[in-house]
Amino acid sequence: MDRKATAVWHGDLKAGKGSISTQSNTLKDAQYSFKTRFEDGVGTNPEELIAAAHAGCFTMAFSNELATAGHTADTVETTAVVTLSMTAPEGPTVTKILLTTRATVPGIDKETFDTIAKKAKEGCPISRLLKAAEITLDAQLV
Repeated sequence: MDRKATAVWHGDLKAGKGSISTQSNTLKDAQYSFKTRFEDGVGTNPEELIAAAHAGCFTMAFSNELATAGHTADTVETTAVVTLSMTAPEGPTVTKILLTTRATVPGIDKETFDTIAKKAKEGCPISRLLKAAEITLDAQLV
């Protein structure tokens, strides 16, 4: 059985501010049992936490890569969709992640933008941690 969760980081990188939105609109944690968390989906699920962390982590890596190349994004919105597979006996495993980022970057061409986005994906610490997962990036210059 597969489960998915989506989280979106959106904000103004010039101001250094952004926020995360998730399906449950909560990132708070509470005491839980394995059954309620993984099977009943009570509270913030692991796939939602991973999606939120990955959306934010990629955006910061992207911002750093832009700065290294001499560019700054006006706005960025990154969505991470995480697929968690509930396969026995191994337990929950992240199998797929789709990152979609939309950015407004004055004075940048599409080829440079794509190169920077790819470097950010490869340099994002969470992407490196989840090497076993299939991570796909769809970068859009708006």
